[in-house]
Amino acid sequence: MKQGSISIVGAGPGDPELITVKAMRRIQAADVILYDRLVNEELLDYASGDAIRIYCGKAPGQHSMPQESTERLMIKYAAAGSHVVRLKGGDPFVFGRGGEEALAAAAAGIPYEIIPGITSAIGSAASAGIPLTHRGVAASFAIVTGSRCQDADAPVRWDMLAHSVDTLAIYMGVSRLSEICGQLMKHGKDPQTPVALIENGTTSGERTVTGTLGNIGKLAAMMKIHNPAMIIVGEVVNVREQLLSLEHAARSQIG
Repeated sequence: MKQGSISIVGAGPGDPELITVKAMRRIQAADVILYDRLVNEELLDYASGDAIRIYCGKAPGQHSMPQESTERLMIKYAAAGSHVVRLKGGDPFVFGRGGEEALAAAAAGIPYEIIPGITSAIGSAASAGIPLTHRGVAASFAIVTGSRCQDADAPVRWDMLAHSVDTLAIYMGVSRLSEICGQLMKHGKDPQTPVALIENGTTSGERTVTGTLGNIGKLAAMMKIHNPAMIIVGEVVNVREQLLSLEHAARSQIG
C-alpha cells in the first residue's frame, strides 16, 4: 500500500487567483479534498476528475460536519494511502483550526504538511485599500476573534486591545458588532475612531462600509452587512478615504 499523507492548505481570502503555487499543486495531485465553506469552489475545478470532494463547511451556528468527524475522515483516507488535501479558507493557522488537525494527524502517525494562505485580515484589507500598518499612523496590529465576546470563561480582552495596538482586525464579529464597539468605547477607545466593514473581501461581491465606533453598528444594519466580513478598527481606515479622494480627483482631471 502506498504511503498516504495530509496537506493542510490555506486557500486564501476568496479570490481564487490569490492561492499559492504550492497550494495549487497539492490540489491538482489530491486523491481526496475536504473543503470548507469559505473556499472558492472554482479551486476544485483544478483537481483531478477522479478526486473525491467532501464538503465540511461551518457557518456561524451551523456545522455541516463536526470538527472531530472531519479529523477522523481525513485520517481514514490518509491511512488508506490517499493524498488528502484539507482545504481551508484564508490561512489554516489563523482561526482555521489547522493546529487541531495537525495534532490529530501527528497523533495518528500520518505524515502531514502545512501550506499557508493569505489570511482574510490581510487580503480583505488590502483589497479595500486599507493598510494594516502605515508609517506615522499605525506600527502594530492585532488579529482578534469576535466570536468569544460572550464567553465568560475566556472573554476577549477588549480592555487591553482598546489601547495596546494601533489597528484591530476582527474576524467573526459582525453579528456582535454593536457589543464589540461598545466594549472598545467602554474601555476608553474614542467613539470617533474609524471603522471599516469588508464583506466578501477580494471577491466580485466585495462591499466596504466605513464609519466610526459610534455609528458603524447603525450603518451595518442599514447596509445589511453579513458574514463573511472583516472589521478593521483604527486610523488606517482613513487611508482608504484618502485613496478614493485622490482617485476621484485624478478622474476629474482626465474628464
